[in-house]
Amino acid sequence: MAGVSFLEERVLFSPDVPEAVNKLLQMAVAASHADKPLAEKYFQQAQQLDPACLQTYFALYKFYFYQGRLAEAEREALAALAESARQGGFPADYRQLAAEAGQWDMYASDVCLFYLYSLKALGFIRLRRQLEDEARLVLAVLRQLDPLDRSGGSVIMHLAEVLAEEAA
Repeated sequence: MAGVSFLEERVLFSPDVPEAVNKLLQMAVAASHADKPLAEKYFQQAQQLDPACLQTYFALYKFYFYQGRLAEAEREALAALAESARQGGFPADYRQLAAEAGQWDMYASDVCLFYLYSLKALGFIRLRRQLEDEARLVLAVLRQLDPLDRSGGSVIMHLAEVLAEEAA
């Protein structure tokens, strides 16, 4: 098999990701196994290049989460919520959004669904940070905003219930 080279595994982001941003994200993914500081730099550059590109927030909060850098993962999840809410024209604060839930169709667009996925991530991150009460609040709001469970939040909700039972 001499002469055969294997390409670095690529991650398929949204087809709407601009080419230059996708290139940086792919470079970050490739670097993430061997050179975490370089990967972080590429992820951040991608986000700086296009702060409206929601996939950059997703990539960063996942990167930080898998590194065990949970405070930074939470910061990026909150930034993802803020940016997706800005793009969707609804409140960024999930508590306010829940209070006004009847006004918003959270299944109306990919931006709304991204908000739900990021809210699920925030709940999971807070569980991992052992902020159980805060996590349960986030997950209760998610249940209200996503009654059809399109985000898959029920998996994290079940985990929170099991952890609460074990702690009792």
